[in-house]
Amino acid sequence: MTRTRLVALDVDGTLMSYDGVISPAVRDTVGELGGAGLHVVLATGRSVHATVPVARELGLTEGWLVCSNGAVTARLSDAEPAGYEITDTVTFDPGPALRAIALELPDALFAVENLGVGYRVSAEFPDGELSGETEVVTLDELARTPATRVVIRAVGASPDVFHEVVERVGLHEVEYAIGWSAWLDLTPGGVSKASALESVRRALGVEPFATLAIGDGGNDVAMLQWAARGVAMGHARPAVLAAADEVTGGIEDDGALPVLRSVLG
Repeated sequence: MTRTRLVALDVDGTLMSYDGVISPAVRDTVGELGGAGLHVVLATGRSVHATVPVARELGLTEGWLVCSNGAVTARLSDAEPAGYEITDTVTFDPGPALRAIALELPDALFAVENLGVGYRVSAEFPDGELSGETEVVTLDELARTPATRVVIRAVGASPDVFHEVVERVGLHEVEYAIGWSAWLDLTPGGVSKASALESVRRALGVEPFATLAIGDGGNDVAMLQWAARGVAMGHARPAVLAAADEVTGGIEDDGALPVLRSVLG
């Protein structure tokens, strides 16, 4: 057994393929980590209500969840009807960013997380892209809603469009993560997976040197830099690879698997 005690794991593109599949080998190995007494923490851009089913699929019955790119922290709990207990949330005023981006991308779709339920949206998103219940409201209503997370989606556009818009608009009050599609996540300024994981680490009494993180996206960069051992998936963008201490295989090769097994010794 290595000295690692806390294992922070991104979900989509790391544990789960982009078509929603977790391999039996990854699932079983995550379960072994929990059985060995390690703290397995899912750290994801997903909302909490979309993260809990993944935790259950992985066989996790207790422990921490870092959701909405760090804006929501929760603990798995069989005592709660929803299967989790929210321990911390951070919100921000999404109005300035929403209005600025709407001017640049008038056909974009906007969603504000409705914590534990789903999303309030400016229009219906493509099927399967948002989890939970959705409620269509005006952009003005969305802009007035304190948010843990805002999603901006331009169907048919490339991620490069978002890079250009972010630079042009100059988003200084929020953190942003540009996904593998034309999808932009906004979260409160100063909040990231890393900031939430640091709070979890302290609560668990884990030493900084005993942390491991695996991820593949731009929203994983801070997490990989935070961990004593930050591992990037092989298919990640260059900026993510550069932030990591090591690089493993891609999602198509179950790249997280050898890293997880190395922790078991």
